[in-house]
Amino acid sequence: MSRILVISPNWIGDAVMAQPLLQRLRAMHPERPIDVLAPPAVAPVWRQMREVDEVLQTPFRHGPLQLRERWRYARLLKARGYAEAYVLPNTLKYALIPWLAGIRRRVGYKGESRYGLINVMHHDDVPPRPMVPFYAALANAPDAPLVPAPKPVLQVTAEQVAAACAKAGLAPQHPLVVFAPGAEFGSAKRWPPAHFAALAQAIVAQVPRAQVALLGSPKDRPVCDEILAALAGTPAASAVLNIAGQTSLAEAVALVGHSDAVVSNDSGLLHVASSLDRPVVAIYGPTDPDHAPPFSTVAAALSLRLDCSPCRQRECPLGHHDCMRKLDAGTVWHTLQPMLPAAVTA
Repeated sequence: MSRILVISPNWIGDAVMAQPLLQRLRAMHPERPIDVLAPPAVAPVWRQMREVDEVLQTPFRHGPLQLRERWRYARLLKARGYAEAYVLPNTLKYALIPWLAGIRRRVGYKGESRYGLINVMHHDDVPPRPMVPFYAALANAPDAPLVPAPKPVLQVTAEQVAAACAKAGLAPQHPLVVFAPGAEFGSAKRWPPAHFAALAQAIVAQVPRAQVALLGSPKDRPVCDEILAALAGTPAASAVLNIAGQTSLAEAVALVGHSDAVVSNDSGLLHVASSLDRPVVAIYGPTDPDHAPPFSTVAAALSLRLDCSPCRQRECPLGHHDCMRKLDAGTVWHTLQPMLPAAVTA
């Protein structure tokens, strides 16, 4: 039986936003299994998608071309019988893999001038589009008119939630608000730790038995430690748990899926929360909220939209970080509070 190969982006948020492409491919070819080739750090997200039959983890190191290793891996892919491949990263080296594997139909954006390697080429030299329809458009012909894309959807099981809560030391019967204070892109995308701490105090003061979980990768743990330090000696300190770097990505997804609401910078966990349809407050500074907005049923994208933003820089080029610093915790709390279930805030 012919199979479909999807080559994953390298970022968690982009992988989530690519899921509607798989929804369309499944509807078009219900008889074809869909496999995803993904980096180990992103693979757990794909395993939470019902359209995916198998996740294959890339064995390549970040950076080098590793042509010999790619050729060897392509031989393994050739034996699996793929009829077509969808190459979501825009780099040349990822487009090499399906070409070396002899996959007849290779779909993707032009990216790094990948003529020949991509033989069903879509063009990305147009004004930036929201990422969900950008990826979903690859299911159609390059000249097809853009149509609205479905929302990304992840799924978690009750067993995953119970195990993740037990490991993290969270009471599953108590209200849970998740903070995602990190951002892989750079410090400019991070709302100040003191603001997160002030928001946590408002939540704990006004939501009975509230728990606040700080989620992220090991790289995010120092920022989360700053939040805890700012809470030292306050009533909220005992209700805030820093579990950044202490959960697997699959466990973090389960905790997000169990949460009553999520407050996040523009990061991968923001899009995970949206795909699980959790109430979301998304905080934007140097990035454009219209490019990758939250898509939960209940969601708010907060941005001061200063004249200097979106600058899309890793660090504030003006040194003041006003786009984040001047967005105070009170504003975020007033946005978050109506999203919480009435039973939670009663």
